[in-house]
Order: sequence, then structure tokens, then C-alpha cells
Amino acid sequence: MSMSKKIVASAVAAACVAMVPQAAVAQDAGDGRLDEIVVTAQKREQRLQDVPIAVSVVSGALAEASGSFNIEALKTLVPSLNIRKTNTSLNQSLFLRGVGTINFAIAAQPSVATVLDGVVLSSAGEAFGDLYDIERIEVLRGPQGTLFGKNASAGVVNIVSKRPGDAMGGYVDVGWYEDNELRVKGAIDMPISDTVRSRTTVTYGKFDGYISNVSTTAAGGDLNGYDRKGIRTVWEIGNQGNLWTFTGDYRKSDDNCCVEIIGNAPTGANAAAYTSLYSGIVLQGDKTRQVKQDLQMRSTEEAWGVSLQGNVDTAMGALTSITAYRTWDATEYREGDWIDQAAPYVGNAFAQLHDFGPQTTKSFSQELRLASSGDGAFNYVAGVYYSKTEAERFFQRNIFNCTASTLAIDATGQRPCRAGSSTYVSTFSNATFGADFKNTAVFADGTWNITDSLRLIGGARWTQDKLSYFHNRVPTPFAGQPGIRTDLSGFKGSNDSDNVSGRAGLQYDLNDDVMVYASYARGYKGPAYNVFFNMTVNNTPVIEAETADSYELGLKSTLLDGRMLVNAAVFDAKYDDFQANNFLFLNGTLITTLTNAGKVSSKGFELDVQARPNDMLTFGAGVAYTDAKVDSFFTPPGQNATVRAGTSLPLAPEWKASLNGDLNIPMGAYTVVPSMVVSYQGTSFADLNEPAALRIPGYTTVDLTVAVRDESDRFRVALVGRNLADKSFTVLKTAGGPGGAPRLQIPRDAERYFGIQARFNFGAK
Repeated sequence: MSMSKKIVASAVAAACVAMVPQAAVAQDAGDGRLDEIVVTAQKREQRLQDVPIAVSVVSGALAEASGSFNIEALKTLVPSLNIRKTNTSLNQSLFLRGVGTINFAIAAQPSVATVLDGVVLSSAGEAFGDLYDIERIEVLRGPQGTLFGKNASAGVVNIVSKRPGDAMGGYVDVGWYEDNELRVKGAIDMPISDTVRSRTTVTYGKFDGYISNVSTTAAGGDLNGYDRKGIRTVWEIGNQGNLWTFTGDYRKSDDNCCVEIIGNAPTGANAAAYTSLYSGIVLQGDKTRQVKQDLQMRSTEEAWGVSLQGNVDTAMGALTSITAYRTWDATEYREGDWIDQAAPYVGNAFAQLHDFGPQTTKSFSQELRLASSGDGAFNYVAGVYYSKTEAERFFQRNIFNCTASTLAIDATGQRPCRAGSSTYVSTFSNATFGADFKNTAVFADGTWNITDSLRLIGGARWTQDKLSYFHNRVPTPFAGQPGIRTDLSGFKGSNDSDNVSGRAGLQYDLNDDVMVYASYARGYKGPAYNVFFNMTVNNTPVIEAETADSYELGLKSTLLDGRMLVNAAVFDAKYDDFQANNFLFLNGTLITTLTNAGKVSSKGFELDVQARPNDMLTFGAGVAYTDAKVDSFFTPPGQNATVRAGTSLPLAPEWKASLNGDLNIPMGAYTVVPSMVVSYQGTSFADLNEPAALRIPGYTTVDLTVAVRDESDRFRVALVGRNLADKSFTVLKTAGGPGGAPRLQIPRDAERYFGIQARFNFGAK
């Protein structure tokens, strides 16, 4: 076939699959077929097509090409996954199949676990740190309580780093994007001997921001930028059969992110006053890129961790030990009144409200497991696990309020406040609170090969949780102030509980290339306490553990002589004692509380396709349909139901889809590689009550990268275009903004921008 015909055929093939958009793309095996994708979803290396679990695999190269420094890259690459992006990393969270935890309480943990090189991260926010030199990311969908334990009731994101090479080599990668965004990354393999190898990666990023604060105060200027740096080193000692791996990492960030946009015109009695306060801003809904406030929103982080993993072959099987210690310090500086004048009018609606909240988290974990060789009729993984996490937070809310004024009501209908003519209240309230989590578990999981084609799958995990907390508040002496209480707390409590989770299923090979499976999985998320700044005695009872019963039918197939993979899954999961946030107002300011919401369900189907139609084109496509809703919401006796049955879960669009592909076009000594990612997300709601104001419309984005590399792949230069259609959208809407206007989270990718990226590979490849 001629070159021109190949290009045309590749383009036609890409167009044909555009209706079935998805996630990860396997690389060329060298003979025209896709490489076998190896995963550790069952805590042993296996072919993806042999694993009876719905798994999406995103290569490190694809995640990097998506333009994201962190786990947010998965949002456009894995249709079943969604992300809650907020003004601080402390409150961000992951969702799978429509299920996740919107959580502000320090004594609660996520529904989607994040695992970094075998180490479970203690909180969802920690997972949003920069990623280093990633080999692949495995997204395990549905409850994974057997092998990954508590806080995996909705799934697991398993991050696997690149390992050291056997020869000296590495790369330097520099990217520059519009609005003065700079990203630099470099890695080097340094083998010391045949049995000692190391790989070290250094990252740096700086960005001015894309939101303009038009205030003339010191807080004015660009927002939603960042300043980040990090280093990660991996050392391997030994060889296959007796290998010890030490990993250490450190990162630090100072982000003036993520500001909440007031994009809609205020309404109600205060509308005219807010309109005057927002002079200079053009309110355009999710197209608004301006704010006017006197506090710069910031989120700072500093984290480090070390781990030692040993893999030793024994007569009984492969013995693995993983010992880890991690710290995570995060601080938020939050604007809570969204104006740049201190108490310009009488009343709580115009009070200045500024928050400051540092949190420190320390965690230790130890896992010891034994895996059989995989050669017999029965194969197993069994082990024990222990973890201890200590988290402590200080939070202070500062209020400056005008309670009375002798000035006349002005044209806005409000009574203005001025020094000498008004009565002001300047006050604060703060609280110190924390939680200790101890988790002990024993687990076993195995596969019995009944025949050459039929396998029985089963496993169980016993988990014991010990949770304790404390809460001490310094209250304000002024009653009725927005968002703060006048009562002391002095609360403390503890809870011990245990649980058995597990799975069972059948796996059958229809032939050498097609496998089907049916499984049941029991998921578990540990008990919690609603420990947050405004905690009261009503929040002291324990929040019961969240459990899930999930049924799944799946198919995994390898077609066209290894050139195409088609995987599909149908699922139906029911969650009991679902832990969810409840929103309420305290003296006019929105606050959130954690509660057992009752029973919810998630059902739907997923389709993944990966293919290499010819030696030039590789693509991946996928679609997910999810019906995640409330079945019955818990209502205390004597109260009216607040959420009706059938209500959609927050941030759970019914439809998500994506398409990505590479086209390699040889041109003499160079190869031109256009790469495209198309992502679609349907409509969702940001709140359980589905208010129209918090409806998040669906959207589609198109990203295109055109790269040129030399024949030896030493140099690569790429032109990058994000959101080519310039489609503006919001990823989160929150109630309680000025004059009833919702607060919007607008990501960088909600507008078109361009950049250039250059990479130089040196030494051994």
C-alpha cells in the first residue's frame, strides 16, 4: 500500500471509531500487533486480558501527553472516572462509576483508594500531587475490598512508577504554554553495578494563572497559577528473585488556586448592592475569567515519603514486604465573602469572611504477602496489612462585620457603612481537631483452575478499624456572626469495628482470545466521625461504615491477530450507609456536614477498545453509561425527607466517552506524529437535591498535539493545542455565593491555549 493510501486508510479508520470513544492505548509490539498490557490489579503481574476485573490502563506517555501534571489527566482518559476540583487540595476527591465522597471531615476517608507503588495514600487530596515518571496508571472499577481493603468501596487508582534501567541514560523535557506556563522535567538512570541501579526524576513548574483579580487591593493580579517542585529517586538492589526497592520522594507547591468564580448576576434584595461591588467585571457565566476580592486564594503543600519493598522467591512462593512512611502538610487560605471591600453594608450578607487552615498528616503502613508461583491448579495471594494515620488540623475563620450604621440607605437599597458612622464587629473563631486511624487486615485471594478453560475465583479480607478523634474550639463571643459558633466544643470519641469483605466469581475462556467472567464483590469503607470546624454535639455520633454489594459481568477479547482489544463490563452495585455531605446554612453562610445518607445504587455498562489497524495508526476508545442514584435517603424520625428517591448522585454524569489516537507519518529521517484526544462528559449535578442552579451542563473538548521526532528518537518537538473548539465549561458549582449566585470552578482546560514541548533523550534508550 502506498504512503498516501496508508494515511487515508488511517484517517478513515480513526473516523469510524469516533463514535465509540475511550482510555489507554497499548504500544506497538514490533510485529504490527499491540503489546501485551501487564497489570498488577491482583497484586501480581498478569496480562490485562487475563484479569477478571474491569480495569482501564493509561500509559505514562499518554497521561503526560494529556498536559496534566497530576491525576487530573485521568478525567479525560477514563470515562468511568470523575474528579471533584475545589479551591483547596484538602477537599478534592475521586469518583468511579458515579460513587465518591465529598468530604470536609478530618475523621473520614475516601471511597476511591489511591495506591502509589504499592503504598495506599491516606487521603484523596494527597493523590492530587504531581506525578513523577509514571510507567502506567491502572484504574480498577468497582469495589476492591479483598486485596486493597477499606476505602476502596468504589474502586482503586493504582499508580506504577518507572523502574531504573540497566544502562546510563535519561531525558530532559521542557514545555512552555500560553500565559507564561513553564514545565521542566528530567530523569536519569544511573546503574552502579549489575545488582545496584537507580533512577532519579526532578520536576519544576511555574504558571502565572488564567483568572484575573481586578481588585486594586494587594490581592489583585493573576490567579489559578502555581509554583511547584519535586524530586523522586528509586533504587533497586539485587535481581529477579531477590530484589529490594527503596523509593523516596519530596514535593512542594504554592498555588494561588483555585478561586471560585461568581459568574452569574446576583439576585434578590442584595442584587443591586452586589452589582455595584462587582463593577469592572463582565459576568458571563462559565465564560467569566475575572473576580474581585481582597484575599488571594492559596493552597500550599509540602510532602515527602519513603518506602522499602522486598520481593524474595521462597519455596512457598514469592514473598513481598512493603514498609512505608509518608507525611503531607497542606494549608488553605480561603476567601469566603468574594468581594474586595471590608463590610461595605450593614448585615451578615456583606461581612468579610477569611479562612486559614493548615493540616498535617503522617502515615505508616506495612504489608506482607505471599503469592504462589502461578504454575499449579490453584494460585493464591495471601497476606497481612497494618496502617496508622495521624491527622491534625487548625482552622480559623476571621469575621469583620458591620452591624449598624447612621448613614442613609443608598440607591442599592442597602445601608452603607463607613468608619465613624457605623458599628463594626471584628472577631474570629478557631478550632484544633484531629483523628487517628488504625487499620489491621488479613486477606487471601485465589483462583482454582477447574479445567483448562474454567476457573473459580474467590477471596476474603478481615479488617479491624480503630478510629479516635478530638475537637477543641475557641468560640466567638458575638452571637449571630456568619459561619462561626459561640459554643465551646471539647469533644472526643473513639470507635472499634471489624468487617469481612470479599469476592467470588467464575471465569471462562470461550477460546484462546475471548474470556468472559461473572463476579460478586463486597466493598467496605470504614466508620467515620463528622469532625470539622463547626462541629457540634449533634455531630459526635459515629457515622456507620459504608458497604457495597456489586455484581459484574465482563468480557475481554483479543481480535484481528492481536491488533485489537475489546473489553466490556456490565455492573450493578448497591451501597448501604452511603457517607455523603449535607449542606446547611449557619447565620447565612453555607457549611457542610457528613452523614449516612442511606441507600444508593450505581449500575451501567462500559466498553473499552484499543486497536492498531495498520502500522501507522494506534487508537483507544471507550464509553461509559452510569445510572448512579439515591434509592432511599435516611431521614431522622419526625423530619421531612430532604432528598427524594431517584435523585442522581453528585458529579455523576450518565454518559462519558473519550477517543485518543496517534498517527505516525514517516518523512525521511523524521516522523511526524499527530495525536488527538476527544473527551465528552454529560450533564450532572453538584448537589444531591438537583437544584437547577447547580446543574453542570455537558461538554466536549478536543486536544491536538503534532510532534516531530528524529529517526533515533533522541529529539522530539511538539506543538500542543488544548480545547481547540474553545469550549467553556465548569467542573463544579457550589451554592452560597453573593446574592444567591452559585460559585463556579473553571479549570484551565475550559479555554483554548497552545504550547510547545521539547524533549532530549540521552544515553541508552
